[in-house]
Amino acid sequence: MTIWERLQEAGALTPALEEAIAACYGERGKKAVRAVKEGRVKRYRDFFVVVGYSDEYVSDGEFCICNDFMYRGKECTHILAVRIAEILGLFEDFALWYTDCMSTPMKEETP
Repeated sequence: MTIWERLQEAGALTPALEEAIAACYGERGKKAVRAVKEGRVKRYRDFFVVVGYSDEYVSDGEFCICNDFMYRGKECTHILAVRIAEILGLFEDFALWYTDCMSTPMKEETP
């Protein structure tokens, strides 16, 4: 049984599962668990977003905009956090499009 199947079956992030995630994914797994426990995973209509300490990271399934993912092309902290949060329903849900939240009107320049 995979970690993800065990997490689904348990329905909670137990200490044993936290250890298993850390053993499998190292520091990325530990950071992902921390992000979920701190309530930093958000679900918008178009994307999941993991709020970091210095930025927000958009993650959509098996893709993330962070440098770690772009460089390695593998599961980063943010993808792992989204996977954990999605399985357990531990995310803040927004009935908004994230892309709408990002757009800000341009200021008119004064001569």
